[in-house]
Amino acid sequence: MTRAQNWAGNVVFSAREVHRPTSVGELQELVAESDRVRALGTGHSFSPVADTAGDLVVLSGMPDATDIDGDLVTVPAGMPFAELTRRLHAAGRALPNLGSLPHISVAGACATGTHGSGDRNGALATRVRSADLVRADGTLGTVDGPASVVALGALGIVTSLTLQTVPAFDLAQWVMVDVPFHGFDHLGELLADAYSVSAFTYWDGPVFDQVWLKRRVGQGPPEEHWMGGRPADGARHMTRGEATGHCTDQLGRPGPWHERLPHFRAGFRPSSGAELQSEYLVPRADAAASLRAVEKVADVVAPVLLVSEVRSVAADDLWLSAAYGRDSVAIHFTWVPDAAAVAPAVAAVESALDPFDARPHWGKVFTTPPGRVRELWEHLPSFVELAREADPTGKFRNAMLDRYLT
Repeated sequence: MTRAQNWAGNVVFSAREVHRPTSVGELQELVAESDRVRALGTGHSFSPVADTAGDLVVLSGMPDATDIDGDLVTVPAGMPFAELTRRLHAAGRALPNLGSLPHISVAGACATGTHGSGDRNGALATRVRSADLVRADGTLGTVDGPASVVALGALGIVTSLTLQTVPAFDLAQWVMVDVPFHGFDHLGELLADAYSVSAFTYWDGPVFDQVWLKRRVGQGPPEEHWMGGRPADGARHMTRGEATGHCTDQLGRPGPWHERLPHFRAGFRPSSGAELQSEYLVPRADAAASLRAVEKVADVVAPVLLVSEVRSVAADDLWLSAAYGRDSVAIHFTWVPDAAAVAPAVAAVESALDPFDARPHWGKVFTTPPGRVRELWEHLPSFVELAREADPTGKFRNAMLDRYLT
């Protein structure tokens, strides 16, 4: 038997069977009859958050109609952002922010707290107003509120989400290269100087090798020597040796929001493909000190790193969001696809960032102990009780949830 794997191949799912229901009724019957069941989105998580020893369900074959009503859109859970954003833009609507990859499913991204960048831009789940789901007994229900959005699949199998949208808008994207760290003393200014900013480094020198600035049309281009760097003389991919054509349009050419906010084009392979990823969110007030701490372990990090990205995320009230209650800076690491080689670097990063109460991304590689996780998310005990009430037999749980949701 060939078992299903995640996108990176570092997680081989232990499910006894993978199901592809084509209707809500079929999904209800499957959930009611299963003793263990989890939903699998597009497989872009690097942690075993979607795994189960029971049944996996893939929702890409479910009806894909969207309902746009004023500023609200109801979208099937398994739909990728690439398709949703195309439909929204055609209707003159938009989402304020997107993740780096438009390939990911809406429900999966929201369930794990995935985000984009921008001082004023919250995680993708902050746009969710309600979610329809199949409960443990197979009945249908609707959940809303800060406890029920970033829920790691613990409350049920989500079938659709209702999101709040904004009017469509245009952006232009510039890439600046060789921007000095300056001791990270100007990090706040750097991350605030566009609608969305991503700063990339390989941790092999004291510079952001690339800074991607996504500005609203009308703000204009960055100055020639912006933050001590210089404009790229052509299109860039943030990972060395990768094809620049996989990335969204740069060089200041204006375009619609959904073709500029992601880093990668929907029809092409995102990132470098063969990789692992880790990410930690720290309080924005501690961002410079956090990066100085990472710089001190750069000799361990750089040899197994493909690229590191620094982004800003606005605070939210979602209980299990890594940006809960605090404006944050996300420090992301794209590693070589070798778990054994990467493990010491992950340990070094986590040790360096622990004094700053760094919260790991639920869908990435991390080793933060359960006790520390309970300290980092103040509402986790309350969420555990909520999940037990919704799923008293643990039908939606797995080894990862058993480890952290206790």
